[in-house]
Amino acid sequence: MTGWVKIAGLGPGAEDLVTPQVHEALTEATDVVGYIPYVARVAERPGLTLHPSDNRVEIDRSRHALEMAAQGKRVVVVSSGDPGVFAMAAAVFEAVEAGPDTWRDLEIEVLPGITAMLAASARAGAPLGHDFCAINLSDNLKPWDLIEKRLRLAAEGDFAMAFYNPRSKSRPQGFERTLDILKEACGDNRPVIFARAVSTPNEEIRVVPLQDTAPDMADMRTMVIVGSSRTRIIARDGAPIIYTPRSTPQ
Repeated sequence: MTGWVKIAGLGPGAEDLVTPQVHEALTEATDVVGYIPYVARVAERPGLTLHPSDNRVEIDRSRHALEMAAQGKRVVVVSSGDPGVFAMAAAVFEAVEAGPDTWRDLEIEVLPGITAMLAASARAGAPLGHDFCAINLSDNLKPWDLIEKRLRLAAEGDFAMAFYNPRSKSRPQGFERTLDILKEACGDNRPVIFARAVSTPNEEIRVVPLQDTAPDMADMRTMVIVGSSRTRIIARDGAPIIYTPRSTPQ
């Protein structure tokens, strides 16, 4: 039996946002590996072995998947959202580069998914309609100085910004510092979207002017999108529409 590794995105939460391509891979898989809550989203069935693991063992998880594929197993590595956005695809390829040469000959495929940034943007309207950047605010794998530098440069470039992993119990000060930097650097009251648990029954969308934002408005299940200076709000009955025009005056 020829083994393979498919690195799959399970989308932001709703089952109908998982792509048919990912469903097919899970149907064919002998093994699924991933972070505990993501593996829990995969239905058990005969012939399928689930391998849940903790959040900070991405490289170990990747090696395990590659070792099983080298033994002829069909392995799906699951991430939420899209596996190429702050997720497992890069970790698997890092393991391939550092591992035995035989791993480079394995069949490895990345199956895209709907990342939380895009799901949150769609719920609000089109705040990422023009140039934007995505920044992971966790300093587990990079120094805070680098995060702060990128925040200031993104504000200087007048990008809309999407923030992953904004605030956890172990590092609440990072998001507080982020908001302070933006309030100082942006100099206006552009809209900030707090999109929590998008596409799940617990979904909550809040739109708050930048100067009125507070750190406790976000947690690890929240995607935060900050508009650019060009981002517009269309008031209407019910939730407003937030969008960033596709053009910028010459």
